[in-house]
This record gives sequence, structure tokens and C-alpha cells, in this order.
Amino acid sequence: MELRHLRYFVTVAEELHFGRAARRLHLSQPPLSMQIKALEEEIGVTLLLRNQRPVELTVAGEVFLKEARDILARADAAAEAARRAARGETGDLRVGFVTIADYSILPPVLQRFRHASPDIRLVLQEATTDVQLRELAEARMDVGFVLPPVEEERLQVLPLLQEPLLAALPESHPAARARGPISLRRLADSPFILFPRHMATGLYDDTIRFCRQAGFSPRVEQEAVQMQTIVSLVSVGLGVALIPASLRHLGRTGVVYKPLRERSPLTVVALAWRKSDARATTARFVHAVQSVLAEVA
Repeated sequence: MELRHLRYFVTVAEELHFGRAARRLHLSQPPLSMQIKALEEEIGVTLLLRNQRPVELTVAGEVFLKEARDILARADAAAEAARRAARGETGDLRVGFVTIADYSILPPVLQRFRHASPDIRLVLQEATTDVQLRELAEARMDVGFVLPPVEEERLQVLPLLQEPLLAALPESHPAARARGPISLRRLADSPFILFPRHMATGLYDDTIRFCRQAGFSPRVEQEAVQMQTIVSLVSVGLGVALIPASLRHLGRTGVVYKPLRERSPLTVVALAWRKSDARATTARFVHAVQSVLAEVA
């Protein structure tokens, strides 16, 4: 039994006339009659009484009509679902992000994407750059907001924004009471809290280099994986930290954020995805990111 046979039968049942049904289907009447007869023989029951004017449905035909319409509706829905998936309008998208993105570009991107593609389910995962790069390369994540450099050749990288570093200080630190920007040199004797280098190579190296340019090597006494944890450790007086400027929105009691007099290196946030990913869903998300980026540039 083929879907076209069901469509032929439903059309005849709606018209109750083989000639009108044939015209609707752009067929001649004899082949249509033959197809309906073949359908009846296949299922073993009479569906139409042909010696009536108009044609009448048998009891079996009435039951079959309801089921045939349901099957055709489900087939049409399945075809439309497939077309929507091919256009990237449905499905899941796994999105990774570093904390910095959560306080800068991620919220407007998610809002834009949700408005444009409401039927795509976003699966969000906060993760460090090294974790994201591994998950992206191995196709367990679709797109990621990461901190360059990205040396994975299988990934496409789109730089999004860049921002300077500022100092996160405990309230008890002498420099916390200063008015206006402070010199980085004032933090030379303070213990520092940093990311582990393998998790954010660029940010770690920029911090060390920046301090050395100011005339000292930072004394790293604590390492933490997440930016929120770094700020929390600062809040209890375990050290100072240099963090991207957008994280000043991460409010913590006991922490003072101070801009620096020196021109700091810029922290770059980038979007990464697999070069081999040809899905329309991913392309839609990249487009949403680019449209937000164009507005804030």
C-alpha cells in the first residue's frame, strides 16, 4: 500500500464521484478506478459502492477514510518536520561558554537566537576553553564561546570582542581605597589568583607578561578553574586577580574592582565550531552571533 493510493481513495471519498476526483488528481478516470480497485483487493474489503449515484462509502470505507486521513496527515507532518530540520528550524544545539561570555555577548546572542529560532532546544554548558575545544573537536558540542588561541585545525574561529584587564582586590587591600585607576605595580607584593595555564593559555600568559612589563613577576598562590571562584577567593582575602573587564558585573561582597593605569593586554572572546559542521542549525546560530556583533561593533 502506497501513500498515493490513500490520497486517491480520500479524494474519491470526498468527491463521491470518480470523474471529479480524477480531475482533482489530474488523472483520467479509468486508471483512478483501477487504483481504487487494486487497493480494495489488497486490503480485502469493499470501500466504495460504485453502482450508486453518487458513489457511496461502505461501513468499511468510512472507517478506512478516517484512518487514511490520519496517516496522510502524519506523513505530511513528518515531511514538514524533515524540511524544517533541514532548514535548521528544529533540533538541538549544544552551546559551550566561558564565564566571560556569560557577562558580555552570550545573553544578547541567546535572546536573538531564541527569537529567530524558537523551536531549537539550546543545551548550554559552562566550561573552560580547553574542555570546550576537546568537546567541539569530538562533536560532543556544536558551538563554543572560547578564549583564544585556538590551535585545533578542525575548528573555525570567529573573534567576537576584546576587553582590557582590571584588578579584582579584597576590600582590605590598600589599593582598594585609591581613587581612580591604580598602577599594576601596587600589586607586586600581593599573592595572585590565576587560572591554571592549560585551561586558558592566552589569559594566563597575558597576565604574567603584563606583570613582568610592570617590573615584577606575580606570586601565584592560588589557582581556580572558574572566574566566579577566582572572584570568590579574592573576596575572602586570599589574593588579588587580573580579570577581563566585563566581570566587574559579577558582584561579590568584599571585592573591589579597579581599572589599571597601564594599557593592559586585551582578552579576546571568540566563537568556535567545527569546519565540517554543515548543519543549518549551526549556521543559524553563527548568523545570530554575527548580527549581534554587528550591532555592538
